[in-house]
Amino acid sequence: MPDPAISAIICTHNRDAYLGSAIDSLLGQDFPDFEVVVVDNASTDRTRAVVTDRSRNSGVQYIYEPTLGLSVARNTGARVARGAILAYLDDDAIASPTWLSVLYRAYEQNPNLAIAGGKVTLIWPEGVTPPQWLSEGLAGNLGAYDLGAEIVNIDTPGQTPRGLNYSIRRTFLEQIGGFNLNLGRIGKKLLSNEELYVTELALQSGWQVAYIPDAHVAHHVAPERLQPSWFWERSWWQGISECYREQLRGQAGAGQIRRGGERLVRGIYKSLKFWSNPALRFDNLVYSYGQIGYLTAAISGMVRTTAPTGNE
Repeated sequence: MPDPAISAIICTHNRDAYLGSAIDSLLGQDFPDFEVVVVDNASTDRTRAVVTDRSRNSGVQYIYEPTLGLSVARNTGARVARGAILAYLDDDAIASPTWLSVLYRAYEQNPNLAIAGGKVTLIWPEGVTPPQWLSEGLAGNLGAYDLGAEIVNIDTPGQTPRGLNYSIRRTFLEQIGGFNLNLGRIGKKLLSNEELYVTELALQSGWQVAYIPDAHVAHHVAPERLQPSWFWERSWWQGISECYREQLRGQAGAGQIRRGGERLVRGIYKSLKFWSNPALRFDNLVYSYGQIGYLTAAISGMVRTTAPTGNE
């Protein structure tokens, strides 16, 4: 059997309520030459049954990965998948019918393209509207991603495509040794920055990264993520993730204390400046809290004297 042109991969952990819709959106693609791989990352719910219900007639491949961690699961999916292009879709997202065809065409037209992703819109729970304290910036923590209606060649790692709508050329992923295991969510530890780090490596190596708006995905907003407490926790782990990413780049040490301190003061200042605006006030307070997480991890790293390195 010839290898498919593109592999669509869903890494999932205890999201059986959303998973079926995600798989169905892939099975409804207008692109004929692809496979679907679902990596069950140590789930304890009905994940396997949801996949089995759809695999009987569709050829969806189910893989169980017992080691918890999103980067672990992504690497497992890449190892099992056979396509030259790997397209990752979150288990609580819905891909537009042309998602795979748009992505594949982009890679075919540009052999130097390493990473591509598209616009992400949000699906709010029924009867729910965005809270008054949710800024546009914090909506990005829920997955929202929109750089406009035109294709953008990304040259700043901070603009990297969202991991819920993310594709990568297999040869490049193999070149860097896969997704770094020190970054990416692990259970309830909301670590992140794995895509940002990979984009950094791509740009440093002369590859290209692109935002392609027509590769559109919609992302469910879970009700628990509309609580302020979720954003506090998410920001704390974002700060830790940023610290780890800098350490991987060889930027550990006293400089992190200075950078984190400056960002903490700036965040507090801006929260006071915009105190009358609920969204901007909360945004900057959450940002400041994340810098405390960053500083905690930086100090811990200095005490250990050894930073996390490589894909160990």
